[in-house]
Amino acid sequence: MTASILVTSRSFSSGTVDVAARLNAAGYDVVSASPGHEIDALAPHLKHVVAWIAGTAPVTAEHLALAPALRVVARYGVGVDSVDIAAAEARGVRVTNTPGANSESVADLALALLLSSLRNVSAGDRAVRAGDWGAIRGREIASLTIGVAGYGRIGRSFAARVVALGARVHAFDPYLPAGSDSPEGVTLVDTFDELAGCDAVSLHVPGGQRLVTADWLRGAAGTALVNTARGDLVDEPALAAALRSAAVSSYAADTLDGEGGMHAASPLLAADLADRVTITPHLGAQTVDAVDRMGTGSVDNVLAVLDGIDPPNPVRPASTPTLGKAVR
Repeated sequence: MTASILVTSRSFSSGTVDVAARLNAAGYDVVSASPGHEIDALAPHLKHVVAWIAGTAPVTAEHLALAPALRVVARYGVGVDSVDIAAAEARGVRVTNTPGANSESVADLALALLLSSLRNVSAGDRAVRAGDWGAIRGREIASLTIGVAGYGRIGRSFAARVVALGARVHAFDPYLPAGSDSPEGVTLVDTFDELAGCDAVSLHVPGGQRLVTADWLRGAAGTALVNTARGDLVDEPALAAALRSAAVSSYAADTLDGEGGMHAASPLLAADLADRVTITPHLGAQTVDAVDRMGTGSVDNVLAVLDGIDPPNPVRPASTPTLGKAVR
């Protein structure tokens, strides 16, 4: 029986590089299954797979217990907060990711969401479709101080884009070594709370933590907030209240808190917030370029482990708290 590799990423091998063919050529069957990682949907496949190229949904101890032959979970992307790494290690399953593969595409989307918010692109489109050509006043990016939470690959790429457009950047990342240098236009700050006073803030940190809390929002003053990282970084009810009080001027994000049907209940989708909230459906890594890099990187990792050699991008459990740690 041919060994099989499970794929639960939506975009795997859909770019210009046929990475699935590489797995077939190496002698493996490729089995695609639900990107939601529902146990019932995956259980029949997990019984037989030797590798799992996983999307953003959780990979739990329960999943791993159903996969006795599994040798590697290759995250298709960079974030591994959804993977139970300790449970994988306990079963001798390697965990890998593809750092840097989607950094430029996510930074592009963060910039697009910021510009859309500052110039009311989505609200303007809705107004015109309703027959309203009245002016909606926005702000120029070059006049702003923009906070960047998490100064890893994505945060740095985003910062470089807005600095090139004339903005000033305040960046927070406690994992930077003391005395780290920053490029012209970027000031490193000591706490996330200091970013609340910025004109706009873009989040580039892992999930599994609340950064934008009711307390943090009380320090905001008309801030435009962008989130291309994880939905659980944000206290959504508190943010909805801050939007209604104008403490936050807008929210643009590539995700919402929760999975599946829980998204539909988000208070940020309320009709009265439609002109101030823009949500995209996990578009951050959805460029042809990023899809090719993530696919190639995940296949490189899988084939290395299955060949008995160290993968290019192994993941090790974090030994320190994740607060503010940059998505690298």
